[in-house]
Amino acid sequence: MEETISLKEIFEVIKKRLLMIIGLIIAAALLAAIISYFIITPTYESSSQFIVNQSEESSADVYNVNDIRTNVEMINTYNVIIKSPAILDDVVKELNLPFEAKTLSDKLQVSSEQDSQVVTVTVADPDPDMATKIANTTVGIFQTEIPEIMNVDNVNILSEAETLPDQSPVAPKPLLNIAIAIVLGGMIGVGLAFLLEYLDNTVKTEEDIEKKLGLPVLGSISTISDRDARPSHFKTQPQVSKRGGINDSQKKSV
Repeated sequence: MEETISLKEIFEVIKKRLLMIIGLIIAAALLAAIISYFIITPTYESSSQFIVNQSEESSADVYNVNDIRTNVEMINTYNVIIKSPAILDDVVKELNLPFEAKTLSDKLQVSSEQDSQVVTVTVADPDPDMATKIANTTVGIFQTEIPEIMNVDNVNILSEAETLPDQSPVAPKPLLNIAIAIVLGGMIGVGLAFLLEYLDNTVKTEEDIEKKLGLPVLGSISTISDRDARPSHFKTQPQVSKRGGINDSQKKSV
């Protein structure tokens, strides 16, 4: 026979372990805040853009749709070339970076909107000024080297990266991390509460006795506190003598 649980029983379990659930939520939020503010190194981003257009030799010709489509398709190739060692090795040498081209490639993100000739090169680094230098140097070297690599000259810098005076880090995001930690802490707390309730096999109610022993409960003894057991709460009934009177020793008590 399958056991079912009602909403009332669910709320009773949550109410019973409410302090534990709240404690886990607070602990998770504090842990996320400590990690976000004091452990994770802030990361800044800086972006530079270039546009893929006609070469100088064909600039006087009519710019038709086929030329645009060809340039858009060529962007996919440029996205691979710009993150290749052919470009990034020169960037590492130019800026005298303390890491190799492979590490620099992980810091780069090259993207373009659909059917757009504009390519955005985004660099993430703990130093905002270094992120700006890497973005501008990468695009500059790419513009210089691409005519030799592909025998084309159709790349122009659209906008250079800049470091803002009050630039904010893009990672970590403390508020988002804390919110996620609160949700996870609540889920873990509720799950742990039901797990503890499931593992608790102690007998607490008459229903537990009937389920475990299969016998009906004939009666129960209530718990009496010390306050309820004081003599002042009990009244002594007077004893009647054989003559029908009350003993002198019990008159005082009455």
